Amino acid sequence: MTERFGSYQNEIYLQGLGGQLPPCSTDPTKLEASARELMAPGPFSYVAGAAGSGATARANREAFDRWRIVPRMLTGATDRDLATTVLGTRLPAPVAVAPVGVQSIVHPDAESATARAAASVGLPFILSTASSTGIEAVAAANGDGPRWFQLYWPGDADVCASLLSRAKSAGYTALVVTLDTWTLAWRPSDLDQAYLPFLKGEGCAVPFTDPVFRGLLEKTPEEEPSMAILRWIGMLTGTDRTWDQLPFLREHWDGPIVLKGIQHVADARRAAEAGVDGIVVSNHGGRQVDGAVGALEALPGIVAAVGDRLEVLFDSGIRTGADVLKALALGARAVLVGRPWVYGLAHAGEDGVRHVLRSLLADFDLTMGLSGHRSLADLGPDSLRRS
Repeated sequence: MTERFGSYQNEIYLQGLGGQLPPCSTDPTKLEASARELMAPGPFSYVAGAAGSGATARANREAFDRWRIVPRMLTGATDRDLATTVLGTRLPAPVAVAPVGVQSIVHPDAESATARAAASVGLPFILSTASSTGIEAVAAANGDGPRWFQLYWPGDADVCASLLSRAKSAGYTALVVTLDTWTLAWRPSDLDQAYLPFLKGEGCAVPFTDPVFRGLLEKTPEEEPSMAILRWIGMLTGTDRTWDQLPFLREHWDGPIVLKGIQHVADARRAAEAGVDGIVVSNHGGRQVDGAVGALEALPGIVAAVGDRLEVLFDSGIRTGADVLKALALGARAVLVGRPWVYGLAHAGEDGVRHVLRSLLADFDLTMGLSGHRSLADLGPDSLRRS
């Protein structure tokens, strides 16, 4: 039986009869402001901040506002089927939990809390290479839930191969390779506070638990953390990869490979020619290039160019159920959502993440029905009108 995500609103109302309120707002546009009150300034700015003036982050939201849903009536949309298959994984809805690093700066339960929450609603949890928790520990927390591994490509080939081997052994089924963050952008919100959590060892659990990386050190990360941190940062940043290096990943990963950060049609075509299984149309939530195109603006052209050759996923700016619908109508197979559930983590740990994810799914489910769509197959460009 198809899950009725929209029934979460009934659950909330019924709990209200006993005086119980949600752990944080059901309005995703309010979560950032309330999280600011809970989080220390450095961690909050790290999560909420963007590159430069923030123009790209604003462009992401403006791009959504330029598309409007055109509801249809009398379509029999009482029962809806939101299930789909993405990268070989059967999902109850076309939504994945985006890779977000350094979750220990948000809540002490960090990635383990998020992995448990994602599993409880059946959505893929994508583990960041910049995790505060080790690959295997997150897999244990995720249990039988679907999980993918996001790679920041380290400069040492043996270390990279080791990370991929560990992820595969721990049940991560797809590899999401982030291309747009080979060095950090100019981020004033972090720079003004001189805040970079990695320099304190936050977000370094993946390499620090890796036997190959540890073998490169004269002393263990526990004995001499500063040298381990510098070795890892030097290995991870400062080198832009090239297309001819992609075969290395296929040599060490036999599952689906997805390239995250694609925004140009020519790059999408190169990805298809390279034989990868998917791409994520993304500008890293506006965190890397100031003044760049809004990610949703790039989506239709990329889908037209390569949508019949690989799976096109979307990331950057998803906040509401209407956003999910719009991205899918413009051709995305699924969407990745990031900051909203991070703010949920700040509010209430695992319960906060679960609440934000269930709220998004409920909003999407209800928006699908009320706009006259019974299944994902009903969505297309004619579901929208450009404003």
